[in-house]
Amino acid sequence: MKKYLFVIAISLAGVASAAGGEKVSGRVACEGAGLPDVMVTDGYNCVVTDGEGRYDMTLDDDARFVYISTPSGYLPRVEKTVPQFYIPVEPGRSQYDFELTKNPVDDTRHVALVQADVQLTSMQDLDTYEGLLKDVTDFAAGYRGKAHVFGIDLGDIVGDTPSLFEPYINVAACMNMPVWRAIGNHDMTYGGRTFEYSYAKFESLFGPIYYSFNKGKAHYIVLDNNFYVNRDYQYIGYIDERTFRWLEQDLAHVPADAVVFVMMHIPGNLEKELAWNTLQSDQTNNIAGLWQLLKGRKSHILSGHTHFNWNVCFNDSLMEHNTAAVCGIWWKAPVCMDGTPQGYGVYEVDGTDVKWVYKSMGYPVDYQLRAYPVGASNEYPADIIANVWNWDEQWRVEWLENGKVMGEMTRFEGYDPMAAEICADKERVVYDWISPLKTPHMFRATPQNANAKIEVRVTDRFGNVYTQKIDK
Repeated sequence: MKKYLFVIAISLAGVASAAGGEKVSGRVACEGAGLPDVMVTDGYNCVVTDGEGRYDMTLDDDARFVYISTPSGYLPRVEKTVPQFYIPVEPGRSQYDFELTKNPVDDTRHVALVQADVQLTSMQDLDTYEGLLKDVTDFAAGYRGKAHVFGIDLGDIVGDTPSLFEPYINVAACMNMPVWRAIGNHDMTYGGRTFEYSYAKFESLFGPIYYSFNKGKAHYIVLDNNFYVNRDYQYIGYIDERTFRWLEQDLAHVPADAVVFVMMHIPGNLEKELAWNTLQSDQTNNIAGLWQLLKGRKSHILSGHTHFNWNVCFNDSLMEHNTAAVCGIWWKAPVCMDGTPQGYGVYEVDGTDVKWVYKSMGYPVDYQLRAYPVGASNEYPADIIANVWNWDEQWRVEWLENGKVMGEMTRFEGYDPMAAEICADKERVVYDWISPLKTPHMFRATPQNANAKIEVRVTDRFGNVYTQKIDK
């Protein structure tokens, strides 16, 4: 018998409400004053509050929540980092009110700390994760009083271990900030007959699987693109029509000049062009539909799932940032299989201006590359090697000999020497299926003078310069 069959009998009450078709109303307020133009939704229909913060809506037959798109300048109540922007639908209930508080910090300038793939499978993993969170809290403290800071989790909070959701929530509370979460494929409830069963446990703890919120002049959208097809835990990357219809309504309420962030677990696309005639579990098969809705908007897609770091510039207004795993090599090493350190993305937003950096846990923020001497790479033994994990096409990677710039290094797809060495140690990594990943953010150069003092200098798209000397 398959080990996940026990969840087949999950109650329909966790998936769909019996209150469909009912007319409901309510008010969105702060300190007694109604808030106008706040979007309220049941996940199917979207309405906005009037001048007194009131709304009326007819619930869809399958509505499970009434919830709001939290407006800029305001905060919902937060319980152990979980924003309470939603109310579960109750048959017979007709009133759903929301009380917000004024953000004490002007969120026109705000900072999102973005993590992915914590993938907890044991209490030992949770203990290690708790230790790493000190890096997050210390880093966030640097913005105190200067900008509003919040967290985003891109899914796979647990690794097929739903019993760890509640312990995770208790540990994550130390971050003392709102954390907006997306569901990952390893967060799904397995064993049900359809996709609609897959998010029952997640929703019971974190609320709706797709929703939005606002900070300053930015609009944030969280989606579920893990389409469960049964066969144990099989899935594909896919956004269903219900979500697209909701998203069309959501975006209709967003100013054209707002910057839009879309957060989802599985990447949209890891190349600029769509592959022809493929069915993907690790990319979103119908991503073209999302691209079309975002067309003409300054947008960033934030994703996880792959356990490596990679940025794709689709055009001048759309980028995807695929974020490496917090768990590294499944809690067996502090780097991922592409050599990216455990860490998280940092997105600083000022109005509609967005800047970002990858923060490696346990390192200063200027730790942006790892350089290797001649002989470290089996692929290019005569070359110096550099892994620049947050690289994109507007970065410049150079090498210097005795302080003289020798030119730009050659980008190639290859293995990070440290990750390759770790993955070869099967006693350490435990799992036989773990192996290093080739990554396109590797760089190489053949030094002219092997005895010279050599360093690698990297300039990111924002003009920040990072250097690392190469020890012989």
